[in-house]
Amino acid sequence: MSEVLKITNENFEQEVLKSEKPVLIDFWAEWCGPCQTFIPILHAYAEGTDAVKVGKVNVDENRELAKQFRILSIPTVVLFKNGEAVKRHSGVMMEAELKEWAEE
Repeated sequence: MSEVLKITNENFEQEVLKSEKPVLIDFWAEWCGPCQTFIPILHAYAEGTDAVKVGKVNVDENRELAKQFRILSIPTVVLFKNGEAVKRHSGVMMEAELKEWAEE
């Protein structure tokens, strides 16, 4: 079982790029309605998996990361493997859909 990590400019390299496991990052903002809808889904997924590390990047507080990964709409989830962004999805997903997307 995993917790949802707060990912920032400062810990991104250690938590994401150097991670042994794949890392699913949710790019979000507090003012974003769909992002708020996605929060419990993301937390439920994180609590139910050991296969993937899960984190959140607040795009307002970490603009450099949002710019680096060309986040144009939120919520956007990006899956990292071996330090590389390998796939992304914009918009809310249900938990089963998120699990299938992240672990296929």
